[in-house]
Amino acid sequence: MKLKCLLIILIIFLSPVTAVADGQPAAIERLDSISDDAFQMAKNQRYAEARKLLNYFSEQFNGVSKDRFQFSMDEARIITVSHDEAMEALASPALAHLERLNKVTRFRLVMDALATSSEPLWLEMEDQIMSSFTLAKKSALEGDQEGFHANVNSFLSLYNLIYPSMKIDLSAENIQRLDVQVGFLEEFRPTASPSQADIEEFEALEASLQTIFDGIEEDEADPSLWWVISSTGSIIIMTLSYVGWKKFKADKKESRKRSNELKD
Repeated sequence: MKLKCLLIILIIFLSPVTAVADGQPAAIERLDSISDDAFQMAKNQRYAEARKLLNYFSEQFNGVSKDRFQFSMDEARIITVSHDEAMEALASPALAHLERLNKVTRFRLVMDALATSSEPLWLEMEDQIMSSFTLAKKSALEGDQEGFHANVNSFLSLYNLIYPSMKIDLSAENIQRLDVQVGFLEEFRPTASPSQADIEEFEALEASLQTIFDGIEEDEADPSLWWVISSTGSIIIMTLSYVGWKKFKADKKESRKRSNELKD
């Protein structure tokens, strides 16, 4: 009799937890589906509909996020930030279509990373990211300041597109290492003769990036999302190559001006 009562108590106590746990994948899949619908609307320049879907996402997310079995605090923060950035972009008529789509794509990749245990869509950026990094590395080691600034800006823009979703899938140690290594890249200034330490830093970052892409099995991306990733990456590369060149020229002009002022 006592054993029977104990079993009944355990069943009653454990049932709500089991129900929540069983409902977790379905809830995340539902949120992922809403993010994809919003992405499709934004891709077709139906910004008002996309915003309505993101508002609906917020309502659903707020209900799910109260459950401690759903998201960690870091995951909830990443979702919230990327969602808010997408909403802001959709509400900004001054932004170009691809700029808006870039923000919505970043949010879409975050939700996919949460909903997918392996083979996340952000891996589809590997070729573009590694290509832009290779060009930046080549320019740096050759002392080509102009080429380096253009290529590193392209790399950083593509890298930042997938960075929030990477934080979902990678360990804190991997992210911290990447932060340090990418920080070096942002601060690096090419010279005619790079030091051995600089060469080793570039090789270490390249190895870290390749290890990350190789460590997660690739998936066949949704064709419509792949179109956005491909076209957005191409636009970023072309635009930032020009922007990086202009910034380099402006910095060089300012440097000459300061030099002349010191001489006077």
